[in-house]
Amino acid sequence: MRDALQASLEKRINGFVVEKAERLMDEKDERKIQACADRNAVIVKTYARGKILRQQFSGERQTVLYEVHFQHLIKQKEHLYLEEEVEIREANFQRGTLADDCEVVPDRLEAAFSADAESLEMGARERLSYVYDRRKAVQYAERWWNSYNPAFKKFDVDCTNYISQCLYAGGAPMRGYPNRGQGWWMRGNNYSYSWAVANSLRWYLAGSKTGLRAREVGSPDALIPGDVICYDFQGDGRFDHNTMVVAKDAYGMPLVNAHTYNSRMRYWEYTDSSAYTPKIKYKFYTIVDESREWL
Repeated sequence: MRDALQASLEKRINGFVVEKAERLMDEKDERKIQACADRNAVIVKTYARGKILRQQFSGERQTVLYEVHFQHLIKQKEHLYLEEEVEIREANFQRGTLADDCEVVPDRLEAAFSADAESLEMGARERLSYVYDRRKAVQYAERWWNSYNPAFKKFDVDCTNYISQCLYAGGAPMRGYPNRGQGWWMRGNNYSYSWAVANSLRWYLAGSKTGLRAREVGSPDALIPGDVICYDFQGDGRFDHNTMVVAKDAYGMPLVNAHTYNSRMRYWEYTDSSAYTPKIKYKFYTIVDESREWL
């Protein structure tokens, strides 16, 4: 079993750097190579290591849940950087032979509840003044991109919780406790929708007038490290995913970190994601550095 998984992983690793005619790759890997080519970049080396998480036996069938940590060394112009991504995969063996092997993808990256812009504003009067430290936000994003800070609740769909933690590390103040439909906060195991739900954070960034505030911009190249990108994979108006800009590529386009699909220094478009569809829509938010307003 281990030998078969290792052989399959080595085939994927080699596929990223060989000529196109020699590739035997799945659609997602092909899209990653094409995404690099579209921005005049190339994967010069890929490293990967796997770890078995769980095994289950049913008669002659064996199911293996495992994790793969990819590291892609990418060259763009004279610039080199390391992109990282973690996949959770399920392999099925029949009588010891690998029958299928695919990525485990959450049905939706969004939780089953949301809130609209109006309900995210609280009614109490308070003064919230802060300076957003982008360096600290990015440092936090780098420190925890592939692990989980035990000081915060962890979610199975953790993308927005992770981004909220990054923003909080940058100095953005919580507000609104204990009303889950108002403000932006986490306390113990309790939290606002805007803290942990992708669609709700998107609305909060669009509508907040005090504390954590953001301004929507029309183009990703207007973003800088510490800013946020929201993703509507289905193009249905309900946003599923959030990432934080941690760097820019050689053309000034964002590279992002994220949870759920744990990834680091990933190109912002996500065309190589298993969740990607041609209907995808984005929102680009730059964080307002100072907030000195009365609520």
